[in-house]
Amino acid sequence: MSSMSTDEPRDHHGNPADLKEYIARLDNPERDEWQRPEAVLAALGIARTSVVCDVGAGTGYFALRMAKLAAQVYAVDVEPQLLSLLRDRVASAGLHNVTPVLGLPHDPLVPPAVCDLILVVNVFHHVPEKAAYLRRLQAALRPGGRVAIIDFHKRELPVGPPVDHKLSREDCLAQVRAAGLHIVTEHESLPYQYFLVMSPKESHAR
Repeated sequence: MSSMSTDEPRDHHGNPADLKEYIARLDNPERDEWQRPEAVLAALGIARTSVVCDVGAGTGYFALRMAKLAAQVYAVDVEPQLLSLLRDRVASAGLHNVTPVLGLPHDPLVPPAVCDLILVVNVFHHVPEKAAYLRRLQAALRPGGRVAIIDFHKRELPVGPPVDHKLSREDCLAQVRAAGLHIVTEHESLPYQYFLVMSPKESHAR
């Protein structure tokens, strides 16, 4: 994922209209240097018995990695062509624990009370009704479950969307609070992004 121009044609989800170019960005090997996927997943401590969800799974950058760690992965995206590509990659990898889900912009369509962890990477700034969406994610959590959001700091960066498309950490935290979630951990290991881990307030109280 490289820098995106402010006048770049975009689809109705806010992604670049040229899907082939967008896929190339998602799969760019240089992404590993700043996205640090292995470190992210290690920090989240996914258990072998965990049911996890990757919201905005795209080409499977995180979903395929999580499939090697967890019992079950729900891979959610709103773009049918990306899900079709992901299905092919799941089949090629011989994985049987990844369930692609065609979500809606306002609803991930994940079954209720099934997830131990929901990971939302580089996606939350696209979501139209953010607090309401977080409440839907919260409904998909098992007791003790967590939601993790990773997104770009709202400033000029060598990667990610233009500044006016980004969501600042402070605005993200405001949506988290509005949704009734509590920050349990914040990791500062990523060079261009904030990394927030949260849980429902009631589970935190327990």
